[in-house]
Amino acid sequence: MPIHLESPSCLWTLLSWTFSVSGVTYCVALFLGPFNLPPLSPGTLDGFWGPRRSSSASPCEQDRRKDWGHVELLEVLEARVRQLQAESVSEVSVKRVQVQPCGRWAEKLNKEQRTMQKRKQRLQVKLQAHAQQLVNKLQPRPLRVEPRLMSGQLSSFLQHKAQESPWEEQLAQVLQEAPQKLLHKKQAPWDKEGEAQLSGQQQKLLAFLECCLVSGHLPLAHHVLVSHHSRPRMQKLLTLPMYNTVMLGWARKGSFKELVYVFFMVKDAGLTPDLLSYAAALQCMGRLDQDTHTVKRCLRQMARDGLQLQQLFTEVSLSKEERDVVLKAVAKAEPTVSPPPQPPPQVNTSTLLKGVYTKDGPVSYPKLHLPLQTLKDLFQQQLHVELTTSVYVQSVEKAPSLTKEMLQARKTLKALRAQWEAALRRVLQETKASLAHQAHEGRPSLFPFLCLLSERELVRICLPQALYALPAQGESLVVVAKDLGLRTFNRHMVQQKRLSNQVQALERRYAQYLHLLACDTQVASPCLPRQYWESLGPPEAPPQQPWPLPVLMQLGKQLAEVLVQAVHMPLRLAVPQGSCRPIPVLYHVYSFRSYRQIGILKPHPAFTQLLVAAAEPTLTFETVDVPMLCPPLPWTSPHTGAFLLSPTKLMRAVEGTTQHQRLLERCPPTDLHGALDTLTQLGNCAWRVNGRVLDLVLELFRDKGCSRLGVPPPPSEAPRPREGHLPPGASPAHKAELRRDDLARALLEFAEGRPLGPHGLTWLKIHLVNLTGLRKRDSLQARLAFADKMMDHILDSADQPMTGRKWWMESEEPWQTLACCMEVAQAVRAPDPAAYISHLPVHQDGSCNGLQHYAALGRDSVGAASVNLLPSDLPQDVYSGVAAQVEVFRRQDAARGVRVAQILEGFISRKVVKQTVMTVVYGVTRYGGRLQIEKRLRELDSFPQEFVWDASHYLVRQVFSSLQEMFSSTRAIQRWLTESARLISQAGWAVEWVTPLGIPVIQPYHHDSKFLVKGGLQSITCSSSRDTSQKPNTLKQKNGFPPNFIHSLDSTHMMLTALHCYRKGLTFVSVHDCFWTHAADVPVMNQVCREQFVRLHSQPILQDLSQFLVKRFCPKSLPACPDSAGGFDLEQVKHSTYFFS
Repeated sequence: MPIHLESPSCLWTLLSWTFSVSGVTYCVALFLGPFNLPPLSPGTLDGFWGPRRSSSASPCEQDRRKDWGHVELLEVLEARVRQLQAESVSEVSVKRVQVQPCGRWAEKLNKEQRTMQKRKQRLQVKLQAHAQQLVNKLQPRPLRVEPRLMSGQLSSFLQHKAQESPWEEQLAQVLQEAPQKLLHKKQAPWDKEGEAQLSGQQQKLLAFLECCLVSGHLPLAHHVLVSHHSRPRMQKLLTLPMYNTVMLGWARKGSFKELVYVFFMVKDAGLTPDLLSYAAALQCMGRLDQDTHTVKRCLRQMARDGLQLQQLFTEVSLSKEERDVVLKAVAKAEPTVSPPPQPPPQVNTSTLLKGVYTKDGPVSYPKLHLPLQTLKDLFQQQLHVELTTSVYVQSVEKAPSLTKEMLQARKTLKALRAQWEAALRRVLQETKASLAHQAHEGRPSLFPFLCLLSERELVRICLPQALYALPAQGESLVVVAKDLGLRTFNRHMVQQKRLSNQVQALERRYAQYLHLLACDTQVASPCLPRQYWESLGPPEAPPQQPWPLPVLMQLGKQLAEVLVQAVHMPLRLAVPQGSCRPIPVLYHVYSFRSYRQIGILKPHPAFTQLLVAAAEPTLTFETVDVPMLCPPLPWTSPHTGAFLLSPTKLMRAVEGTTQHQRLLERCPPTDLHGALDTLTQLGNCAWRVNGRVLDLVLELFRDKGCSRLGVPPPPSEAPRPREGHLPPGASPAHKAELRRDDLARALLEFAEGRPLGPHGLTWLKIHLVNLTGLRKRDSLQARLAFADKMMDHILDSADQPMTGRKWWMESEEPWQTLACCMEVAQAVRAPDPAAYISHLPVHQDGSCNGLQHYAALGRDSVGAASVNLLPSDLPQDVYSGVAAQVEVFRRQDAARGVRVAQILEGFISRKVVKQTVMTVVYGVTRYGGRLQIEKRLRELDSFPQEFVWDASHYLVRQVFSSLQEMFSSTRAIQRWLTESARLISQAGWAVEWVTPLGIPVIQPYHHDSKFLVKGGLQSITCSSSRDTSQKPNTLKQKNGFPPNFIHSLDSTHMMLTALHCYRKGLTFVSVHDCFWTHAADVPVMNQVCREQFVRLHSQPILQDLSQFLVKRFCPKSLPACPDSAGGFDLEQVKHSTYFFS
C-alpha cells in the first residue's frame, strides 16, 4: 500500500521507485521540500544513498543488506512525518503500512521497531532525569548557618546545649574553652611556590568576605565561611581575620546567634580570639542591650586571654558609632570606664627638623592668593568632579565643519550606545546570577564585587573609558583587565565615602581648614597645614584595604569579557551591502610582542572608522589624571591626603606591592611628619597656564604639528602607529619626547606672582641663558653679559616667535626659552622692572647630584671639586673632566699601538661619556654603559661604524677607570653597599633601611611568582617580583641598593629644603634635583639649599646605616662601614656658587 502525503499549500516532489521482495510491490511518495536531490532510476537507490557499488556477497548476505536498507528508509520517512507534524507546516495524514508477515526481513523489521521504541523510552527517561538535575543544580542552595565542627566536644556541646541554654551562656562557655588542637595528618612542608599559592588564595578569600559585608551579602559570607570550615582541606585556608570579618558583620546587625556560631568555629580551628573578636562580641551585646552578667563574663575572659580593656579603644580600628556601642556595653560592667583622651599632638624630634617644628623664631608661612569664598567655590567644583569620577574636556583640535556624513555617524553612534548599554546591563545580570550560584556552592566568586556598583556605573566604566579608549591596533587583555579592575575599585571607594556620610563631614572640616590658606582670613597661631587639619577633629578611620592583584585582574578580565560578549554592531556598517546581522565590535586575537604571544582586544576597523567619522569633540579623563581645582587635603597618614575622595598612596609603587605600605603603617606617626608636610607643601603650590605659549602650541598643533619642537600632530593627521620596535638610531622621536617634557614645563607658571625686586631681573636673565645651554662653562657674570648682548634676539623672539629670527628655536629647551624671553621682555619694558610681578619659575639645577652625595659621604676632596662642592670662579663640569681623563688613557694606549685607541682619536667628547657618567652613580653596569656609549658613537656620522662594538667596549672600561681615579671613595662606598645587599638577600631578607628623616624604605625585589586567572577568553598568567613569600632576587637587591640609597638622600635634601623654604614664606617646587622658585627668592632658596645639604651630611649617615643593617639583619657577616676620612670640609659647600646654579 502507498503512503499518501497531502498538503494544499506546499510544493511537493514525487519520487517514485519500485522494488520487489517476495512478490510485494511498494510505491513511495517522498516530500523533499526545498532540497534538490538528483533523480533516481526505477529499481535503484542511487542518488539518495550514494552511488551503487558492485558486491561479491552471497545472496543471503545481499538479502540482509536489503532488509537493513528498508528499515533505514522507513525510519527516515517516519522521522520526516513527525517533523512536519511538530512544525504544523501542513496537514499530514499518514496511513499505516500493512505489511504481511512474509519472509525473514518482515520479522526483523518488527523486531527492530520494538527495540528502537524501547531505546527511545529509556532515552526519554534519562533526559527527564538529567533535566531535573539541571533544574536542581541551578536552584540556589540554602545558605548554611550552623557549622559542622571537627571537635567532638564542641560539636556535642553545640548540638545538645543549643536548646537548653541561651546563646549568651553558650558564648561564655565557648570563650572559656581552650582552642582545639586538631590532629591533622602531618603534611609535607610547603615549597615556596605552594606558600605563594596558599597566600594568594587566602587573600582572595578574605577580600571576598570583606566585600560581602560591604555589598550587603553577609549571609553569603557566613555560608562560604561555614563551607570552608566544614572541610578539613579548605579549613587550612581560614585565618582569624576571616572569622573576625564575619563576626564584625553580625555584630553590626546585632545577630547574636550567628556571632556565637563563628566563635565556635574560631575555637574549633584552634585559634584564640583577639581584640577585634572581643570588640565584635561587645558591640553585638551593646546593640542588643545585654545584661550586665553577660558583659562581665566576656570581659573576664578577655582579661584571661591577656587583653586589656583600654586596648579596645586604642588598637582596634572602629568607626565612631561602633566605638560608642562598645562603650555602651562596657559601661554596664565597668561604669567608670571611659575611652582614653585624645593624646596631645606629637612633635617630630629629629635634629634635622628641629628648625621646622620649633615654636621659637619668626614664622611666615605663605598663604594662597585667593579669598575664602573663591576657595570654597573651587572646593565644590572639585567635589563634584570626584563624585562623578570623570572629567570631560573639549578637544583642542580644530573643529571640522559639520557634514552630513558626520551627523549621520554621530546619530549611529548614539543609537548603538543605547543598544550597548541595554545589552551590557542584560549580560551583567546574567553574569551576576551565574556567579551568585557559584558562591552558593560555597566557592568564593566575583559576585559581591560586581554588586558594589550599580549596573549603570559598571556600564559607564566599560563603555566610554574602556571601549572608546582602545587604540585601533588593540590593547593587551592584561592591560585592559588591570585598568578596569582599578577603575572599579576607585569608583567603589568614592561611592563608599558618599554613602557613609563622609562627604558632609569633609565639607564642614574643609571649610574651616581654608581659613588657614585664604588670603583674606587669619588664624589664631600660624602652623603647618597638617597640624591645623589635625586640630579640627579626630583622625579619619583607615580606608578599606586595596583588593589583591589577582582579584583586580580577575574582576577586570570578567568585565572585559562582558564587554566583548555584549557589544555588537550591524554588519552593514562594515560591508555597505551587508545585512543587519550583528557582528562583534571587539575581537580577541593573539599577537607577538617582544617575542611573546599575548592576547589582544582589538576593535573592529568599522567601529574605529565610525569614531573617526563622528569626530566627537569631547575627551574623557579620570579624576585622578587631571590637576585639582582646590588645595589638596593635607597628608596626615600613609593613607589620607591629596584628593578629596579618590584613593591615593603616600608612596607610589607598582600595583600589588604591599611591603612599603605595611612599613609605613607600622612606623611611628611622628617619624613621617617630615615627608607628610613636604608633600602637603608641594601640593599646595597653585599653578596657571602660560596663555601666550599655549596659543602658539595650539597653532602648531592644528597645523599638523612640529616634530622638531615636540608638538605632535592632531589625531586626524597622525600616522597610524606601527607595531614592533623602532629601528636603531631613531633619534628624532627621542628628541621629540624630550621636547614634550620641555613643552610641559614651559606651559606652567606660578598662579601667584611676586615682584622681581632688586635682583629678580638678573636671575631671569641668567635662567634664560641656562635654558639655552650655550654658556654652561661660563661664570654667572659672563652669562648675564651674554643675555644683555643677545637682548635684541630675546625681544625679537618674544615679539615675533614664529615670524622673526627664531633665535629661541636653537635652544636646548626651546619652549622654556621662549617663555623666559616673553617674561624678560615684559620686565625690561615695565616702567619699574623691580616692581614687575613675575609668575615664571626660575630653576637651580644640581651638578651631577648623585656624585655630590657620594663625594660628601666620603669627604672626597677631588670628587667634591669635580661636582662643584668646593667654591670656584668657574663651574666645574664632571663630564668634561671624565672625558679628559679618558683621553689621557686613550693617548697612552694609542702610543702602545692599541688599534681601537688609535681609531678613537678625535671622537672622545663630553657628549659621548655624559650619560654613562650620569648613570654610573645610580647603578648602571658595564653592560648598560657600553650600550649607552654605542648609541652615542652611532650618532657620529664620521665614526667608522665597523669599530663601534670594539670602541664601546674600550670606552666603557676607560670611563669606569676614570671615575675610580676621580672618585675613589665613591667606588668604595658603592662596593660596601653592594656587598651588604648581597649578603642580606642571600640570608633570605629584602634590603630595607630608614632615611635620615625617619622614612622606612624596602626593596620589593623577589624572584618571580606567577598566578593564573583561568577561563573566559583566555587564561592570563601574571608574573610578579614583589611576592614576599618568594626568595629575594639577589642580583636586583645588590644592584638596586646603591642607587636607591643615594636617591633616598637626594629626596631627604629636597624635603629639608622645601620645609625650610616654606617656613620662610617661599614658593618652592622640585623636579628631581631641579629646584624652582620665584626670581626674587632665588638667593634665599640657594642659601637654604646649601645649609640643608651641609646639615644632612653632618649626620653620621653611613655609620647609622651600618648599625641599622647589623641590628636588623645579620650582626656578624656584614662588612665594616667604609671610613669617611677624606679631607673635604663640608662647610665650603655654603660658599660654592655652582653647587646648585
